[in-house]
Amino acid sequence: MQRFSISLMGALLGISLVTAAVGETDAKAAITRSERCSSVSRQVDEALETHAAATQVTAAKALQRKGNRFCANKKQAQGIRMLANALKLLGVTPIDPVQ
Repeated sequence: MQRFSISLMGALLGISLVTAAVGETDAKAAITRSERCSSVSRQVDEALETHAAATQVTAAKALQRKGNRFCANKKQAQGIRMLANALKLLGVTPIDPVQ
């Protein structure tokens, strides 16, 4: 009987540890593409303000509009690429959010 209770306690402890580990991974939800679109678009806005004298501002704004349109039409991957290209035109590296 004592062995059974020790085995049962060990099993319960193991299950609780696994449950705790799974709970921690669920807490770190991955960023969605829509959130990524918003993040990169904000980065382009900031870059346009700080690099207003850049020669490629007009092209970067056009790419930003195009990227925002893609993001709004559920084509986030294309939109993120357009927005990242706008940043590159301004000489800025896109910042990836912590995932």
